[in-house]
Amino acid sequence: MLPHLDLSLDTGPAVAHTHLHTPPHTHTHIHTHTAWLMFSPPLSCQLLKSVAPEENTQCQQGLYFQDGKRRVDYILTYHIKKTSSSRRHTSRLRDNAFTRTLRRGREPPPPAPKDDAEVGSPHHSMDHHDDDKCLRREEFESNLMEMGLELERDEETKTPGVGFVKIHAPWSILCREAEFMKLKMPTKKVYEVKHSSGVMEKINAFISKLTDPLHPNLEENRTHKVKHLSYPFSREKQHLFDLSDKDSFFDSKTRSSLVFEVLKRTKCTKAKFSMGITSLLGSGVYLAAYPLHDGDVDGENAEPNDRKLLYEEWASYSVFYKYQPIGLIRKYFGEKIGLYFAWLGVYTQMLIPASLVGVIVFLYGCVTVDDDIPSMEICDQRKNITMCPLCDRVCSYWNLSTACGTARASHLFDNPATVFFSIFMSLWAAFFMEHWKRRQMRLNYEWDLTGFEDEEEALKDHPRAEYEFRVMQKSLKKDHKSQKPEKEKLTCRDRFPAYMTNLIMMLLMIGVTFAIVFGVILYRISTKAALAMSSNPMTRSNVRLTVKTTAAIINLVVILILDEVYGAVARWLTVLEVPKTDKSFEERLIFKTFILKFVNAFTPIIYIAFFRGRLGGRPGSYLYVFESYRMEECAHGGCLMELCIQLSITMLGKQLIQNNLFEIGVPKLKKLIRYIKSKRGSFQEEEYEKKLQRYETDHFLEPFVGLTPEYMEMIIQFGFVTLFVASFPLAPLFALLNNIIEIRLDAKKFVAELRRPDAARGKDIGIWYNILRGVAKVAVIVNAFVISFTSDFIPRLVYQYMYSPDGSMHGFVNHTLSYFNVSHFQNGTAPLEPFHLGFHVDICRYKDYREPPWSPTPYEISKEFWAVLAARLAFVIVFQNVVMLMSDVVDWIIPDIPKDISLQIHKEKILMMDLFMKEEQGKTRLEDNCKETSTLTRSRSMSHTACKNY
Repeated sequence: MLPHLDLSLDTGPAVAHTHLHTPPHTHTHIHTHTAWLMFSPPLSCQLLKSVAPEENTQCQQGLYFQDGKRRVDYILTYHIKKTSSSRRHTSRLRDNAFTRTLRRGREPPPPAPKDDAEVGSPHHSMDHHDDDKCLRREEFESNLMEMGLELERDEETKTPGVGFVKIHAPWSILCREAEFMKLKMPTKKVYEVKHSSGVMEKINAFISKLTDPLHPNLEENRTHKVKHLSYPFSREKQHLFDLSDKDSFFDSKTRSSLVFEVLKRTKCTKAKFSMGITSLLGSGVYLAAYPLHDGDVDGENAEPNDRKLLYEEWASYSVFYKYQPIGLIRKYFGEKIGLYFAWLGVYTQMLIPASLVGVIVFLYGCVTVDDDIPSMEICDQRKNITMCPLCDRVCSYWNLSTACGTARASHLFDNPATVFFSIFMSLWAAFFMEHWKRRQMRLNYEWDLTGFEDEEEALKDHPRAEYEFRVMQKSLKKDHKSQKPEKEKLTCRDRFPAYMTNLIMMLLMIGVTFAIVFGVILYRISTKAALAMSSNPMTRSNVRLTVKTTAAIINLVVILILDEVYGAVARWLTVLEVPKTDKSFEERLIFKTFILKFVNAFTPIIYIAFFRGRLGGRPGSYLYVFESYRMEECAHGGCLMELCIQLSITMLGKQLIQNNLFEIGVPKLKKLIRYIKSKRGSFQEEEYEKKLQRYETDHFLEPFVGLTPEYMEMIIQFGFVTLFVASFPLAPLFALLNNIIEIRLDAKKFVAELRRPDAARGKDIGIWYNILRGVAKVAVIVNAFVISFTSDFIPRLVYQYMYSPDGSMHGFVNHTLSYFNVSHFQNGTAPLEPFHLGFHVDICRYKDYREPPWSPTPYEISKEFWAVLAARLAFVIVFQNVVMLMSDVVDWIIPDIPKDISLQIHKEKILMMDLFMKEEQGKTRLEDNCKETSTLTRSRSMSHTACKNY
């Protein structure tokens, strides 16, 4: 069926112009659909510019068609091959190809003569691949016009090698798609929003007045007392909506999302996939597809628009102390991006109390360090405790007092307050999850997303182009063997090779992480031995600090590199699986990426926390790796200090280098490369951009790749904040400072450096919420084990209440040290300089609970060890059960839906029911009136006839 004709003449100069056109070369002004092209002389795939587009400023900026009236709702870009021949010849060639495509249903195209100079000439012809892409584009664009969209092509731009197709959706198409998508739109009906009453209202008013300077200068931040009743758009019920201004009824974000739905649904059989724009982008038929930004963010010609407003009130570092304009973010970018920034804002706000408590805990450690008896005993040089060597041969005996600095520093993070802080952070995580659920529900109400589940379920079954392609390949193979056509789908058997590849590669990547951690362990062992042999006394005295710090930096560098590798591997593995829907693809990708990056970030930390110092053995019976490397031990102050160093360097390094430096530097570098490729020098850039149309400027922006990287870095940070917070109470503070910068950095990236994303609807943050809950649950267990096994909290309690003579901590250090007779060293492991301390050593001490050499069972585990172990296990069980019970109580006490929101949702349902009842009653009365009028007219007619007959 041919599309309807839409011919119109203009009184101006004759310029050929079409709904599918680039600016025309000639001077005819005729608007037509593709059908006109089928019965007319061949036109070019590209038409020439219309007369003086500079006369219209909006057209000049590229936000409108050449007529300056129809708004550009979407842009498709494609590669064009410029030849040295005249434009007339290129036009003729493309015309012939286009005309043949349009006539494909009527007659087969005649084969081109081999001696056709124009077609056969290398200067005038495109290669087969480019020609094939052109045919696919023409078919797809023809199908788009049959769907009702209006297109305009522009190849005469200042961007060499790139053509642009501008798409406009007429009012009727927008209405149709809005009805298909069941978009909730505000009706004429308004109702009063009742806020808290009585005391709560006064408290809220006071808080609102107090925080007024923190709100951005936007109209949306004012408390609205009335709200429009929303209803899914319906063409039959257009009278319910305020259609006085049809141009602004659907905003730019909604218009582009409606057009994108048409692009996804439109089929192109020549693209080898059954679905539309996603497959065409994947096969390179189009280079990019994106909606336009509303305008410029700065400059003299920047007119007021939502993008400029977001840049000033959200993306500027000068407003870092203000709340985010979440409503405007959602209006411009869509619900999913709005929910991400709302979640990030809630998370950052919740870090404020966590940071304050963490700083207080740290300050408590600083204040009480001079009163810590174990630290004082270690630092007391009069005790003169001789310790066993830290490595074989090259290391000698050493005095415990030399570990004074490490012991005092460990107390800053290993004190009774850290237990309280661990409990606090576990409850904090529960409060955060509940607070977010309530905030999410409030946003769902404000954004008219209540009852969105049905639409979401319908959309998630939409198959991906790659899945359709694999199904088609499977069908073609079966068609050769069987004549019975069946509806095919990919089964577990079809995906089995991909599943096995996934399993093997995931295990391999995790194995690589373990291997690198083991390599860093060997680095620490060998470097410690090498530095201990140094002739420089300063080097020998700082061996531990040097080795710890450099090993942590090496770990950080490896983590940053592997993060990028694992991200690419996870995407490749997910593509191999060929998930059916976009939702399934995203969830599988997120799961794989999270597993790999989580293992990558936390494996070195887990080793230090739970394994280091517990696998080394004892003097005279050490555990060796490769028969020469002795497993490392913890410092006398415990492994908590080393855990703190590793955690702080990894966390701060990832935030400063990966999250901030990469996010700023990489987009700038990519943009510079694109400008160099387009043959523009940096000195010409500013002047050049002034001449570009809006769709050309947006083409040079970085494409939007999804929210997964943004969420991922925050989830990993959430792990640093909650999982090992017992060893690093300042983690929430550093996370807060990072997020204050991160919000504005992300805002600037989204507003000024990325193409405008396709607006996607969603009522929650999806699988990320489940990951957050999982991390919060694991954090309780991890912190219980860190306090119990990594810190000295439990050994101190056991000593104080079971072994201390006076109930104090005096004698604790001596209690934790075992004795070793130096004559029991293994052959070749004794120190080369036994008189390093200036006297002969017969007995040295090491940290462990073992029997002395003069006991009947020398070097066997002592009863004190079992007492401490029992206390540690008991603490783990009690801690995690108490904390999880308290978290469940918090979850139970705080309702997921705020009471005022549930009342407003219920009120909306009643008002909607009343509205339709009144409408139904009005229809009934109208029908009754019509019947009465008809009956009265009929009776009068009969009376008149009777009188006439009489």
